[in-house]
Amino acid sequence: MLRADRSRPSPMQAHPQNAMLADIHAALDWWREAGVDCDFDDAPRQWIVAPDPAVPGEIAEDPNSFPAVKLLPAAAAAPKRSLIGGDRADWPADLAGFGAWWLGEPSLDGGQLRGRVPPRGPAGAPLMVLVPAPEAEDGDMLLSGPQGRLLAAMLGAMGLRPEQVYFASALPRHTPMADWPDLAAQGLGAVLRHHLALARPQRLIAFGRHIPPLFAASSLEPPLPAHAPTQTIPVFSSISHEGGSAALLVARDLGSLLERPIAKGHFWQHWLEWSADH
Repeated sequence: MLRADRSRPSPMQAHPQNAMLADIHAALDWWREAGVDCDFDDAPRQWIVAPDPAVPGEIAEDPNSFPAVKLLPAAAAAPKRSLIGGDRADWPADLAGFGAWWLGEPSLDGGQLRGRVPPRGPAGAPLMVLVPAPEAEDGDMLLSGPQGRLLAAMLGAMGLRPEQVYFASALPRHTPMADWPDLAAQGLGAVLRHHLALARPQRLIAFGRHIPPLFAASSLEPPLPAHAPTQTIPVFSSISHEGGSAALLVARDLGSLLERPIAKGHFWQHWLEWSADH
């Protein structure tokens, strides 16, 4: 059996200064990796010197400072982005023309046309269903995936046939992690209200908490509270649009209802309460 020779010092024990040097080098390497490779001085310096007004075209110099740098002009403000939907004068005047416009208007989705799904259903329907965006599985027909199958079962329990319902989405294509506040700032709500005015439904169910903030506060009665984007679902309201109004129920998004069976029971209770009043 071999025994370790404890009498012989290790290299670290024999040369303790090597360990100290290794620590110093490691610390310096750590700072270099962090991007700090310069010396620092606590004494204040005037790195940028404003031009001397007494000497046109000259820059005042401080003998205790490094060579002065001429101040750069402020960056020009970013050009104002065009609103979603483009020129309102070019918006379709009837529901028949809205589908083609929805598929072909570049500003609706930053110029992206591929993957868009049109709305479907009759004008003046007893019920309009509005979802944030098409499903990932949607092709030519909106809500043709798992969420659509759940919705079809719900509508059957409500006593509504598919041809009695208008199906629409706030966005033209499947858009995970959409920036809803930015979309609202770009005017998506105005497009949505115009779509609602063309569809003229008697009642509207909006699935998803991101949809109510898109509507102008003046179009909802009663108006939504200030914390509407995160408020507890459901919301019972009435929304006015160009030439009419519709009773509004805001519910959890269909994905949440699909994943949480208890949420479906809650929705059904809210539907019974809402439909009894409308």
